[in-house]
This record gives sequence, structure tokens and C-alpha cells, in this order.
Amino acid sequence: MGRVGRAAAVVGGGLVALSVGLGGCVGLVSVPVGLIAGPVGSAGTGVPGGPASSGPAVPATWEALDRGAAATCPGLSWGVLAAIGRVESDSGRSTLPGVASGANAAGAEGPMQFEPATFAEYATVGPGGASPPSPYDPVDAVYTAARMLCRDGGGSPGTLSGAVYDYDHDLTYVATVLVLATSLVEDPVLASVPAAAVAYAAAQLGVPYRWGGEGPGGFDCSGLVQAAYRAAGVRLPRVAQAQYDAGPAAPAGVAVPGDLVFFGRSPSSVGHVGLVVASGLMIDAPHTGAVVRLEPFPTRPGAPWGSDVYVGATAPG
Repeated sequence: MGRVGRAAAVVGGGLVALSVGLGGCVGLVSVPVGLIAGPVGSAGTGVPGGPASSGPAVPATWEALDRGAAATCPGLSWGVLAAIGRVESDSGRSTLPGVASGANAAGAEGPMQFEPATFAEYATVGPGGASPPSPYDPVDAVYTAARMLCRDGGGSPGTLSGAVYDYDHDLTYVATVLVLATSLVEDPVLASVPAAAVAYAAAQLGVPYRWGGEGPGGFDCSGLVQAAYRAAGVRLPRVAQAQYDAGPAAPAGVAVPGDLVFFGRSPSSVGHVGLVVASGLMIDAPHTGAVVRLEPFPTRPGAPWGSDVYVGATAPG
């Protein structure tokens, strides 16, 4: 079993709050209600499927598959299935053991990483899938995941976080999936590099702020985004001002998931940075005494943000 926490209470502004206990700290994770849609044993392993591929975060064939499977469960967002597939096997592209054949070290099988007993309980033959159903067949795997999530409450905003928890029994996994799902639905063609950065940052939700921290166990704002892009194979400067200066500026000044957003007194006096996961929503490591968290930011450059202003956005990678 994973770590135990509380899940899902609706709060203002169309968000769902997920109280997570990570590393001894309690943080508040908020994700849009539109994506928060009985214990049966863990399906996923919580082990990412290896380095990001060079293609899109979710290939077109997988997006169509995710959308079709999600339609079998009213209220379930296709982005949740897409995020689980992305985390578990890079949407079937991983070459690690247990994805195309065999099992990984935890005994999980197939692109959605099912334990054999769990797959047998929920096994579903999707349109054009293998018959009898196989955990290695992408269609059967995704449709089986949709069935499991639906049975566990995945179609309801109040219980989706619990359904994802039942899938893997780990609160970090839940936060990663829900935040990555937000980003994928916000930008369905999100490239693998920014998707990998978002997934890494999401996995740090609840980790304590530490001045000068580059992880693991503590981050400051620029250390967090540097580590997130390092995990995606992109080297960034260390401090927020240098990261802003390195650019390139986000096209048309519009920040999309995976972009970095900067705050300060002016473009030459930048003091804070966050990683965008949806329009007006970022992951950041804010200040001493806080934890890595999700929080809103203004979308218009020059708009006030506390005592600073929103300076602008860059699109690394």
C-alpha cells in the first residue's frame, strides 16, 4: 500500500483540493474539477516508463484510444487515461521490461502496467483488441484501465483522486497523474520534453521549500524548474534571472503547459519562476516554510503578482 492521505474536497474557483502527505509535510494540491472525475489491488507500479521519447507526449493513435475508452465511463476525462499511460510506459513507447512482454520487477504487465490478478478482474476487450483480452494489447489495456477507474469512482469529480489512488496506492503518483492530465487536456499536442518536465514537477508536490535546494528533498523556485527540465534532458541555468534571459520567449507571449513563467520588478529584476501546467496555473516552490505547490498566476504580462509583476514566459527545449 502507498502512503495514506485525504482526498477530494471541492473548493472555490472550480478546483478540487487534494491534501497530500509527502515526506512528512502536508501540502494542498488543487486541480480543475473537470479532470477530477473500492480497493482492488494496485494496477500501476508508480515507475515511469523510461526517458521521454522524441515524439508528442501522447501519440495521435493513443489519444484516440484514450478518448474512446474514456467515453465508456461518463465523466472520466481522457486526459486521466493519457496521463496514466504516459507515466507507466511513455504511451506504450517504453522498451523497459514488462511493457511489450514479460513483467517488470513489481510483476506488472503491459503498457498500462497491470498486476495479473487486477487485469483478470477487469479485463475488457476494446474495439479491435485482442480476444481473449491481453494486458499487452494497447486497446485492451486502456479499456481495462477505464473500466477499473470507472468502477472505483473515476467518473465523479469527488472520487477520481481516490480512483487513481486505487490504481497505484501512492499519493505522489496521484498528484503526478492529475496534474499531467490537466496539462495534456489543456494542450493535447504537448511535446514529450515539456510533458516530462511537468510530470517531474508534479511528482515533487508537497516537497519542502529549501533555499538553494536542487532536490531531492527540497527545492527553491529555480532549482525546481532546473531539475524538472534536467529530467526531460534539457539543461537550464541555475537562477531565475538567468533562466529568463536564456529564453526563448513563449510564442506570442502566451504561456502553455511546460513553459516557465517569471515574476519580479522588471525583466532585468526577476526573482521567481514557476512551471505552467494549465492556463493561469503553475507549480512552484514559493518561499521558506512552504512546500512545492500549485497556485494561480496572472496571464497578462505586467499584471501584479503580490509585490511583484508577471514579467513573461519562456519555452525551454
